[in-house]
Amino acid sequence: MPLIAVLAGDGIGPEVTAEARRVLEALDLGLDFEDGLVGGAGYRGAGHPLPPATLELAKRADGVLFGAVGDPACDALERSMRPEQAILGLRKALGLFANLRPAKLFEGLEDASALRAEVAREIDLVILRELTGDVYFGEKGIRTTAAGLRQGYDVMAYDEAEVRRIATVGFEMAKRRKGVLHSVDKANVLETSQLWRDVVSEIAADYPEVTLIHMYADNAAMQLVRNPGQFDVMVTGNMFGDILSDQASMCAGSIGMLPSAALRQWSDDTGLYEPIHGSAPDIAGQGKANPCAAILSAAMLLRHSLEMPEPADRIEAAVAKAIVGGARTPDLGGSLSTSGMGDAVLAAL
Repeated sequence: MPLIAVLAGDGIGPEVTAEARRVLEALDLGLDFEDGLVGGAGYRGAGHPLPPATLELAKRADGVLFGAVGDPACDALERSMRPEQAILGLRKALGLFANLRPAKLFEGLEDASALRAEVAREIDLVILRELTGDVYFGEKGIRTTAAGLRQGYDVMAYDEAEVRRIATVGFEMAKRRKGVLHSVDKANVLETSQLWRDVVSEIAADYPEVTLIHMYADNAAMQLVRNPGQFDVMVTGNMFGDILSDQASMCAGSIGMLPSAALRQWSDDTGLYEPIHGSAPDIAGQGKANPCAAILSAAMLLRHSLEMPEPADRIEAAVAKAIVGGARTPDLGGSLSTSGMGDAVLAAL
């Protein structure tokens, strides 16, 4: 019986993961669920944002369904004890370096997009973000210059092995989709990006069926709003991927609609699945959160970790049907509660 670790976390995390779990249970797939504390809830309940028991659960699970972490009450804690360290610790401990962030405009949400309807309808892409390197994980600190000024520094770095493994996932994804891979970097000014571009170009020789297009990050941001339909798979580093995927969410209507998967290989392996939105403490407990991203993340869990594409397709089709039928949470201009949106998806199943 496949084991799903449910790490709901903070803020709206428990609300949206509850709806995702309801959908999974409705499919009657013989899944076993086990809850674990994480984030601010982990710190309050067990003295650490990633308690040993939670990490052990994640390691033995077949897939991890994650909510969100972040709690303003924990902002004064030392950095190693803050809620956000939980997700970084899980990615590192599980070796999850490949972050899949699909962005697709669901029919009926054209008015929710920041783009014109005819442009927004063309969005159907995946941003593949490298997850364990780059400036977020490089050497960092505060130092004093020779002039006595405080100076912050963060080192951006990738080695060729790190680039090779994420690029390979990108080519494999593109091969399964439309056969176009955009590699996003800033090779015109960054040596890290120049190495990235060189390595990606080397790997392209092994994938003659995939068209490789190099694009600078600033141009990619512009093209996402100008002509998003040109993109199929975008592979990029940690920081650029973080920024571009949030931009893509507003092109697709709402950040509450975008799921994600953190993987270490394409399929049949433990992965971590979460909505790309944060804990949203300002609306936590009010029933206003959109659970669709969490529900769609559950579909990704079925597809990639459990290799159950048919029920994954059913979940995605049910979300699409609910949206076409007029189901809307406040972020989409509607008035349905979190559980009401979950009811609409369940009805569509």
